[in-house]
Amino acid sequence: MDTGEIINRLNLRGKPLSKGHRRIAAFIMERSEKAAFMTAVTLGKSCDVSESTVVRFATAMGYEGYPELQAALQELVRQRLTASERFIIASEIKENDVLRTVLKNDMRNIRLTTEELNQQDFDRAVELLLSARRIYVMGLRSAAPLATFLGHYLRLIFEDVVMVQNTIGEVFDEMERIGEADVMVGISFPRYSTRTVECMRIAQENGARVIAVTDGGMSPLSAEADVRLYAHTDMASFVDSLAAPLSVLNALIVALSLRRSEELTAHLKRLESLWNAHGVYVDKDERCAER
Repeated sequence: MDTGEIINRLNLRGKPLSKGHRRIAAFIMERSEKAAFMTAVTLGKSCDVSESTVVRFATAMGYEGYPELQAALQELVRQRLTASERFIIASEIKENDVLRTVLKNDMRNIRLTTEELNQQDFDRAVELLLSARRIYVMGLRSAAPLATFLGHYLRLIFEDVVMVQNTIGEVFDEMERIGEADVMVGISFPRYSTRTVECMRIAQENGARVIAVTDGGMSPLSAEADVRLYAHTDMASFVDSLAAPLSVLNALIVALSLRRSEELTAHLKRLESLWNAHGVYVDKDERCAER
């Protein structure tokens, strides 16, 4: 998608633009990757227009305000951002603003995810996992910690959970037995993992149901899924913001644990005996003695 197409897609009303608005549009066309992550104030300064002009530009594009326009622009360009381009964006954050900027960005992602996540999709994902013979969990590269987190807790709740990773060879080898009674959870965010998309496709071809945990309808994971759980990951830097996806997975785990509370309680009691017998965790009496 070129930058001209970006402007065409943003200009929902198709109306001619004023001189100030054309200046903003030209900046977005020339530097779309950078503009997508600018505040209205910063974009206005870069285009030598006022913040209010930027807000009116967003309205002229057919959006309620600048945040909606910015979200649409980010959706269009984020798939093309390289690691170096992300770093250039991050380098503009002042060092004394890093803590608040990153935390506020994560809070915003969680808030938007809370407002937009479809409850019916969430409930359907829970039902699919509860009815699965075997659950496959896959998340590579920056999504690997999310997959590990989900897989760890799913193994406490269910007996047969497979982590699809590339630790023993090609990931496709671990998908060989997936079938109609199984469910796969594929997790990926920009830049999307080709292997994850391919394995989700294999799962569907073999009759399994597929749950995608990704960032929106333009994600390539969406086309390969039966159920889609969208979480905002808009970044404040070149580091992926995983706060919202982690919260969604946390909610999924809690919902599943409540539905299988009796089995999980019995299982955890057996595990506690093993953990205590082998000193897996630091004993609380030892902690008190050290103090």
